[in-house]
Amino acid sequence: MVERPKTFTTQTGKILTDADIDAMADEAERGNDVEVLKARRRGRPMLGSAPSEVVPVRLDPELRRAVEARAEVDHTTSSEIIREALRRFLDVT
Repeated sequence: MVERPKTFTTQTGKILTDADIDAMADEAERGNDVEVLKARRRGRPMLGSAPSEVVPVRLDPELRRAVEARAEVDHTTSSEIIREALRRFLDVT
């Protein structure tokens, strides 16, 4: 039985070649620039001055439909509609 070489992929689905892996190994052996790594923030971008928190909120069906309809019209998300409504109601920028 012939063993197939193992393939590796990134989270975005890019298949890594042997050359890609060799280049990453060479970079790691040279050492990593910590400041460059810090600049490569992972995850969702911050919405304010600190990481955001998830706050569960119950909406009645009519309100939820209205939020979703507005989000569709504005080509945005329900979360963004709710954040904007809270900012306006609380007069927070």
